[in-house]
Amino acid sequence: MPSRVPFYFLISLLIIAGLTLSWLRHDSYGVPWTPGERSQVWDVEARIQFDAVNKPVKVSMAAPQNQAGFTIVDESASSPGYGIAYLTTEHGRRAEWTIRQADGPQTLYYKTQILVDPFAEATIEPPKSEKPEAVTFEGPHEAAAISLLDQARARSSDDITLTRELIKQFNDPDNQNASLLLNDLTKVQAVSKLLSYEAIHNKIVGALWLEDGRRRQSVQHMVEVWNGEKWQLFNPETGEQGQPTNLLLWDETNVSLLDVVGGKNSQINFSMIAQEISPTAATEKKVEADNLLNFSIHSLPLEEQSMFKTIMLIPIGALMVVFLRVIVGLKTSGTFMPVLIAVAFVQTQLVTGIVGFLLIVGTGLVIRSYLSKLNLLLVARISAVIITVIMIISIFTIVAFKIGLTAGLSITFFPMIILSWTVERMSILWEEEGWKEVATQGGGSLLTAILIYIAMTNPFVQHLTFNFIGVQLIILAVILMLGNYTGYRLSELRRFKPLAED
Repeated sequence: MPSRVPFYFLISLLIIAGLTLSWLRHDSYGVPWTPGERSQVWDVEARIQFDAVNKPVKVSMAAPQNQAGFTIVDESASSPGYGIAYLTTEHGRRAEWTIRQADGPQTLYYKTQILVDPFAEATIEPPKSEKPEAVTFEGPHEAAAISLLDQARARSSDDITLTRELIKQFNDPDNQNASLLLNDLTKVQAVSKLLSYEAIHNKIVGALWLEDGRRRQSVQHMVEVWNGEKWQLFNPETGEQGQPTNLLLWDETNVSLLDVVGGKNSQINFSMIAQEISPTAATEKKVEADNLLNFSIHSLPLEEQSMFKTIMLIPIGALMVVFLRVIVGLKTSGTFMPVLIAVAFVQTQLVTGIVGFLLIVGTGLVIRSYLSKLNLLLVARISAVIITVIMIISIFTIVAFKIGLTAGLSITFFPMIILSWTVERMSILWEEEGWKEVATQGGGSLLTAILIYIAMTNPFVQHLTFNFIGVQLIILAVILMLGNYTGYRLSELRRFKPLAED
């Protein structure tokens, strides 16, 4: 007897591969395990205004990038007459507009679409130098800076806690040293300069508070401090540490938010709006934003996606057919004919599909009984049955339309060739085994098709099969295991019940 070890190894391999692929899909693209969950997308628009001075113009704006909690899924610019380029520089991403000649008021628009993505991670870029650029204070400002640092140093244990203590001092209205520095600097500038004076790596970043429907919002500057492993965000105005979920870091360059060459009186403000989208749409957007090669169905055109949404359900039907035939012992007319009938039910709806199926098969059997008396060859007889089935479907569709039953129009989704073979098989079965066997197999096929239809139209099943390709491997493993079953079927237990009683 051959060893079953390779078989069980294959089963284990398929299950592990299926679970791994599904987990990676969930972890990498944020696809939820259950349907109905909603994802949020922010449309943020930057409006740049300036006065051109009849010279060549170059406008450079810091552009956002993927960060913890957010994935950039789309960006575009509206700038008639301007050339636009998206650049990745040593200081980060920037959008750059150029034009040979411009004069008078100018308005440029930059729009980005940002997916709220709990699985998104920031690309950590450590400081490029061992020590920050040296800064100096003059006169009384230096004495105030030293006093503030001495007090913060005494109450802290590392760079992060020192930053927190500095911010507390700047938010203390009674602290004279802090007030002296704030006469010439903002809180953000003062904190950043003191940290650089202490040789602590830091940078000033521009952040946007995401508020639905907000217009003409300005960037709020904050400070990021390097803790040896990652950048830690601080809001000097409030003393809050860390990045809130509704805060987007727009400018992490530590250089400039907006540079305008060939213009004056430049300003930039932001508007934003939020929208809720389905997990499928969120996944599609993230796949589109992914520059790496991926084999997701969501990367296909929408027409092909719709086709695959049905195709990926067929293995569920195959699994149910195998279970019902191998374990339950249910008889069907044809092995996988119920699967195709169930697919037709998905298109026609259940009640309409059942009525159409019974009418087509019943009428086909009557006509087939007449054809059997003509002693035709098999190929000619099958061809005649196919034409007959097509005519039956056409007649029923026209009649349904004429009497106002628009639901009857959907019976054209039935697979005509499969129905023709079903009529042929049932007719032969009637002649050889009698009408009871036809009723048994026909009823079994219809019951199986109904059960498969219920499974195929379940939102949870549709969600898993379409979004997680690994599920197909798990289904294959289960089918292989069922195919290895050699015990009694459930329908046989009744037949052997007297033996068990004896």
